[in-house]
Amino acid sequence: MDFLELAEARYSVRTYKPDPVPDSVLNQVLEAARLAPSAHNNQPIRLIVIHTQGRQDELRRIYDRDWFVQGPLIVCMCAVPAEGWLRADGTNYAWVDATIAMDHLILAATDLGLGTCWVAAFDVAAARAILGLPEEIEPVAFTPLGYPADEPGFKRRRPLAELVRYERW
Repeated sequence: MDFLELAEARYSVRTYKPDPVPDSVLNQVLEAARLAPSAHNNQPIRLIVIHTQGRQDELRRIYDRDWFVQGPLIVCMCAVPAEGWLRADGTNYAWVDATIAMDHLILAATDLGLGTCWVAAFDVAAARAILGLPEEIEPVAFTPLGYPADEPGFKRRRPLAELVRYERW
C-alpha cells in the first residue's frame, strides 16, 4: 500500500488475538524503528520487547487496561537523554527522536498486519520498577503488539485548514 493508505489504515487497536508474532515479523518492526531519523543521527533510543504471557497482572501495573496485556507482546520505547542532540537553546531531542522511532515502529506494524496502540498515560514508576530501567533511561511510550481482533472505526481528524498555516502564523 502507498504511504497515505498506510497512514489511513493505522488505528488504535484495543482488542488483540493471542496469536504469536513471528520473530521475523517482529524484527521487521524493530528494524523500522532503528531506521528512523534522529537529530544528528545520534539514535538516543532503546526498545524493550516484553512478552505478556504469564505477566499480565504485573504489566497491568504499568497501564491498567485489559487490552494492554491481551496481545502477545508489548514494546516500550525509551529515550536516552545523555545521547540526545542538544539544540542551541539547550533543548534535548532524545524524546523527539524516540517518538519518531515509535511512529516508524507503529506504521511498520500496520503495514505487516499487526495492531498497535500508542500508550503515553502509563505509570512511570511502575514501568521503571517492572522493567528495571536505570535512572538515565526515560520511558516515553508503550504499545501492545499483536494481530488485531477488531476492526477500525471512524477516525476523527481535524481538516487541514485548521492545522496548516502558510508563510506565517
